[in-house]
Amino acid sequence: MRNIWTLFLYASNLARFHGQYAAEVEEAPDFPSLIARILCYAVDRRMRRNLSRGYQSRKEALTRVRGRIDVLATFSQDLLGKGMVACRFEEFTYDTPRNRLVRAALDALSPRINDGQLRHNCSRLAGDLGRQGVGGIKPSRAALSADRLGRHDADDLLMVTLAKLVFDLVLPTEDAGGNAMSRVDKDEVLVRKLFEKAVGNFYKIELRHWGWTVQQGKALPWQIDFLTCQAEELFPGMVSDIILENRETAHRVVIDTKFTSVLAQSQYRDAVFKSGYIYQLYTYLRSQERADDPLSLTAEGMFLHPVVDGSLDESVRIQGHRIRFVTVDLAQPTSAVFDRLMELIPQAHKSWLGLESSGRH
Repeated sequence: MRNIWTLFLYASNLARFHGQYAAEVEEAPDFPSLIARILCYAVDRRMRRNLSRGYQSRKEALTRVRGRIDVLATFSQDLLGKGMVACRFEEFTYDTPRNRLVRAALDALSPRINDGQLRHNCSRLAGDLGRQGVGGIKPSRAALSADRLGRHDADDLLMVTLAKLVFDLVLPTEDAGGNAMSRVDKDEVLVRKLFEKAVGNFYKIELRHWGWTVQQGKALPWQIDFLTCQAEELFPGMVSDIILENRETAHRVVIDTKFTSVLAQSQYRDAVFKSGYIYQLYTYLRSQERADDPLSLTAEGMFLHPVVDGSLDESVRIQGHRIRFVTVDLAQPTSAVFDRLMELIPQAHKSWLGLESSGRH
């Protein structure tokens, strides 16, 4: 659970919180419970220090002028004869999109938690937010986008990010259909998404010191000379998980993360590399070759899996492209996991080790 929490921090660009909430992490039996524990802690702490407020536009007929006078409404409703005037004004409110998101997350988490006390805390804090005037309906993405977190909103950052993760990962939306996902399946999807995003963000943070650029979820174009009209609509796209590139050392590495075993069984052998994965990464590498892009001709591919049936680090070279099959043991201490990830990038690993030994990392 400690390493799952670390993955979450890197996946959510919250590496600054690494090392905090150790007690909550150790006591949590699963990831949803961990999110609930720390969300409750963050909300309770935020309410003790006063929730953040925002401006809300209001229109109201008042006995004195407040804000701007709505002349049309005042005369059309004959308010002057009643000793009133229509006003438009802004007022502070706790009912902001970010606070509504947090309350909705607490309400959504409560039935998912097995721990009775933790479930009670989620419900209690949701009720406390409601008594502060915070609505219980989850805000739209547009409303959340408009409610931007600024430099002075650092206290809200963890709370809001956790609330978003409740809906994006912990409680994934199910498409309409006859098949429902079991809780085990949902948890596997959750950790797989965390693993992919966390590895990308880890490399983005750590490799920038040594001239590397990191791209996540990059769309890769097909080099198509011709296609028919319907084929254009039906042809699938290609999206890479992670691409590492260093122009100075002339290296490009395409990483495909999988949260399953790197091996499968065949009719004649007990363990073989999964052929579908190889076809996929081979296509990524070969389809991007261009004479005007030298790195595309020597780009490496890497399958990165967690340790399931034993550690592995094997490679093969196909038509000028090296493809590696490697694993990382998430049951090890966090420092060992980090060191393993850096070890996979030899050009940066020596510098990483020097930085670690100096105690400056």
